[in-house]
Amino acid sequence: MKELFSKDTWEEIFGSIRKNRTRTIITMIGVLWGIFIYITLAGAAKGLDNGFEKAFASISSNSLFIWGQYTTLPYAGYKARRGIQLKTTDVAVIKKRVPEIEFIAPRNVRGVFGSAGGNIVRGSKSGTYAIYGEYPEYIKIATTKVYDGGRFINQGDMNQSRKVCVIGERTLEELFELDEDPIGKYIAINNISFKVIGVHKFVQGGGFGDDGDIYIPFITFKDLFNTGDDVAFFMMSAYEDTDVVKVEKEVKSVLKDLKNINPEDDEALGAFNLGKAFKDTANFVDGLSFLSLVVGIATILAGVIGIGNVLLISVKERTKEIGIRRALGATPRQIRNQIITESVFLTILSGIIGIILGTAILYGINIATEDLSDFPYTNPTVPLKFIFGALALMIILGTLIGMLPAQKAVSIKPIDALRAVSYTHLRAHETLRYLVCRL
Repeated sequence: MKELFSKDTWEEIFGSIRKNRTRTIITMIGVLWGIFIYITLAGAAKGLDNGFEKAFASISSNSLFIWGQYTTLPYAGYKARRGIQLKTTDVAVIKKRVPEIEFIAPRNVRGVFGSAGGNIVRGSKSGTYAIYGEYPEYIKIATTKVYDGGRFINQGDMNQSRKVCVIGERTLEELFELDEDPIGKYIAINNISFKVIGVHKFVQGGGFGDDGDIYIPFITFKDLFNTGDDVAFFMMSAYEDTDVVKVEKEVKSVLKDLKNINPEDDEALGAFNLGKAFKDTANFVDGLSFLSLVVGIATILAGVIGIGNVLLISVKERTKEIGIRRALGATPRQIRNQIITESVFLTILSGIIGIILGTAILYGINIATEDLSDFPYTNPTVPLKFIFGALALMIILGTLIGMLPAQKAVSIKPIDALRAVSYTHLRAHETLRYLVCRL
């Protein structure tokens, strides 16, 4: 440890680096490139993971959407191309036969999927917005945020078919005056007055909605648009630690039984499994992180081996110097520590430069993508524990790879080095005498 802080030790290390400057720099690039690849790939994977979580921040990660489509196979006397219509009565059956389901929210909508939206009027202002008929359970699945002072639809609204609504941020901006409190005010939906009870916060991508959407009680929607017991689609979430892929299969099986759908017909029911999408994304991110780790370690190892080769050459070139130091009293431990210190120093220096460059690239990517709302990518970072782990790995590899040239340096005998010095001086003397004779 004493030699580590010795001025002479570091002067010898920097002297050796200067003598082999080009070769050393080229070799350091190998280690630098390895840690750079690891930082950028791991950070990119984390950025993708963060972006996906942000895009669906306002919806449960184990949620599922199911809707009716058209059959493709005949069954039980029914022909193919039969339209499947979901009903509110299906909810109780699904809950009973698929106990893994925690919440189910039947939903109806006007203004999306090709249907005409609701004509909304307030005073002299008007607009067309998507109208959703909602159950109170929706907010437990989509975790939609409502501004303070307001609320979402509750069971009392459902039981009494109240004409109340929750409007979006854009609806508020377009129909109300600046800084006007909309709570308790009225808007006309298809010429019928609805009382505003809340304003929902919009999260890009969350809930598959829009900042102009208007939510009204499902029962009120039924009366307003005469939809009866029809349901556009079911939004549901499973309990935590539940296999959502399995839940989807079970729900479809129940609905196929209820709607007389051929068990082999995979087109009659449409579905989007957000839980599966989350799982697939997590697996992809884990795979990319593992790939970055493997590629980074392999490249770092190749670079460290290159540093070891440079030190071996350096030791060979410094045979006389090492021999003289041994003759003057330097111990094998001192010689060994100097070579290993040089190896570790070059490795860590390369790693730090690689980390700085990788971090700079990630920062640039973050700046370039932070304003792209449709691009699921945000805050590409690498946890500090991974960075420190990579530095620790480089210290270990630098130490191990430095042992070979260090052992070679220790094995140099002072008498052999001095003999090499004497032989070199003798050859120089003979050459000088030959030249004098020729003159």
